[in-house]
Amino acid sequence: MLADSSATAVTLTLSCPDRPGIVHAVTGALAAADGNIDESAQYGSEVTGRFFMRVDAHVGAGLDALRDRLAPVVEQFAMDLELFPTGSPTRTLIMVSTEAHCLNDLLFRQRAGLLPIEIPVIVSNHTDLAPLAAFYGVDFVHVPVTAATKDAAEDRLRELVAEHDVDLVVLARYMQILSDRLCADLAGRAINIHHSFLPSFKGARPYAQAHQRGVKLIGATAHYVTADLDEGPIIEQDVVRVQHHHAAADLVAMGRDVETRTLRQAVAWHAEHRVLLDSHRTIVFP
Repeated sequence: MLADSSATAVTLTLSCPDRPGIVHAVTGALAAADGNIDESAQYGSEVTGRFFMRVDAHVGAGLDALRDRLAPVVEQFAMDLELFPTGSPTRTLIMVSTEAHCLNDLLFRQRAGLLPIEIPVIVSNHTDLAPLAAFYGVDFVHVPVTAATKDAAEDRLRELVAEHDVDLVVLARYMQILSDRLCADLAGRAINIHHSFLPSFKGARPYAQAHQRGVKLIGATAHYVTADLDEGPIIEQDVVRVQHHHAAADLVAMGRDVETRTLRQAVAWHAEHRVLLDSHRTIVFP
């Protein structure tokens, strides 16, 4: 059945302890709010014993009415449930240092309407990418970071997150380690990207190190930021094959490409509310 064009488009996500009757209760609440389901996906984790569900629907009675209908269901099943207006862009703060490839891709795709995000501000510990931000008409805030100013810099970031009503922080090759306290503040709403060579090739020039060792695969990992450096819940990974004739410079270029598309996909899935946390893992409904 086609959705009523006057109905409100909503996205619903939930997780709760797995038990019989969850889907029936949720769909019943939707029906009671004059809802029509457009897309639905669910998963029960045998590892953690939790149930996960994501629903796109059109609701004739509106978002508030649906929330009221769902309230007793949330209480009955001890749910973590969220409702979003479908397609509403996720306000996203991007953090960068000096490398432009991931930032440029996100800015271009946001402007072209290919990513459901809105970028009100870019934060950097360097000024190299200020011209790129200016080209796209996005505010650029330079927040230098040293050992002596790290706490003040993170406080400034918190101010910007609040000031711009930010829902998501993306570390698009931001080469600073966030404190445990800031990681906790941004839990579940900060995404990082890094190459796949860790922990083998640390520090400067990892692609040159990989070239010297003759690696055959280059990859990237996009994950939620946690206090465990580069070990947060993984959202997306991708790889590209390396041939013997590729020079170190080729590996760098290939690495940038795979980092760009991996981060882009992770941001898109998060902004579309397709990623749910299951302890140290993610459930992704693509």
